[in-house]
Amino acid sequence: MPRTALFPGSFDPVTNGHLDIVAQAARLAERLVLAIGTHPGKTPLFSADERLAMLNETCAPLARKVGCELRCITFSDLVVATARREGAGILIRGLRSGTDFDYEMEMAGMNGAMAPDVQTVFLPASAAVRPITATLVRQIAAMGGDVSSFVPPAIVARLKTKFAGKSG
Repeated sequence: MPRTALFPGSFDPVTNGHLDIVAQAARLAERLVLAIGTHPGKTPLFSADERLAMLNETCAPLARKVGCELRCITFSDLVVATARREGAGILIRGLRSGTDFDYEMEMAGMNGAMAPDVQTVFLPASAAVRPITATLVRQIAAMGGDVSSFVPPAIVARLKTKFAGKSG
């Protein structure tokens, strides 16, 4: 059975920070599952189908480059339940800061208690992408700002389309 890692997130939109973590994770596993969390109480900018398309478009070449199989899915239950369903023994979490670390340590503890067979692996974001968050990218794009340093070109185009006519 291939070593499978699950990298969950909202990916709304996919950022260069996400790509950095995906590239690192693809070197650790033979199979990488990118899992988009969908929750009824949240209203993302991009639909689940749009986010799946963005992930496939931007991340598949990174996985292919290192010989890693890539699968993109959505989920609405617990991350550990999704990991088990996908046969993932590794749960990937990206870290940008000490604040991320504190939060992720708590999550890793809870996930470990619920699923001791799923190991959380923290991957530090590269220095160039540490300040990037999808929330800030959405805010900058919504106000007509240039996000080309923070997201791949295909995502810049999708953001421009999404916010066309909405900026002041």
